[in-house]
Amino acid sequence: MNSPIMIACAHGTSSSQGAAEVNALRAAIAELRPGLDVREAYVDVQQPDLVDVVAGLPEGEPAVVVPLLLSVGYHVKVDIARAVKSRPGSAAAAPLGPDPRLAGLLDQRLREAGATDNDVIVLAAAGSSNPNAAVSVEELLGQLRELRSNRMVAAYGASAQPSVPDAVTMLREELAGGAGAGESAGAVDVGGRVVIASYLLAPGFFHDQLAKAGADVVTEPLLPSRVLAEIALDRYDAAVAKASEAAVHATAEASVRAPQEAPAEPATNAQQGGFFKAVRRFVTKYFPR
Repeated sequence: MNSPIMIACAHGTSSSQGAAEVNALRAAIAELRPGLDVREAYVDVQQPDLVDVVAGLPEGEPAVVVPLLLSVGYHVKVDIARAVKSRPGSAAAAPLGPDPRLAGLLDQRLREAGATDNDVIVLAAAGSSNPNAAVSVEELLGQLRELRSNRMVAAYGASAQPSVPDAVTMLREELAGGAGAGESAGAVDVGGRVVIASYLLAPGFFHDQLAKAGADVVTEPLLPSRVLAEIALDRYDAAVAKASEAAVHATAEASVRAPQEAPAEPATNAQQGGFFKAVRRFVTKYFPR
């Protein structure tokens, strides 16, 4: 049984290690779902470019773009949305985060780095000009707080505030009981450190900057981890299920209308219609009523 093509779309990086980690993630996705056509694409830095990959899809084949990104932001809302809109028969899944499993993975990275309950933590994300990205990071921070009792704040590498260095400075003042310590200072034991939890997918420019932010410890990025492959497949499955449900609903509506009028495509835009049509053929072939 052929499933819609998955386009596993990453940001792109000039780091050879980071690129290798993302390629390994795609390989893990394919290993978990034998027979699934998993294709490589990027929105920046690396090739092949997402627009070119979408344009080169086989005619009539449905496809789902899965953002290998941790939050909603410009690349999801603009780059990926435009690429999907350019080709009927394609759709976009949700990004990988936020997700409680990512919070669990961050907790694991903190334990691997030797973080203790006495430490204060900066959850360091890449940052985005899209305010929804910060909302996603704050949601993830809330999930991490359910796993750890540490004092924690979110901070960003670019395009949002506070910056990671500013957050490190603020928390170091709290540890010292100085300016800005606030009511939380009393809950931090003497001897605690400032720890940066890297909420980044793989090594690259932003992760390299974390080492320069003045913290005592910086955790490793999220990859490598099988958890990311599992989340990516869940996002893909959710997008396919949503399209399949819409296709079945459209088919039912067409059947009801059939005695009165000639069959017609559902009243939707061309991009949605193309994807629903492709998925409807898929559902009719493999799941006949």
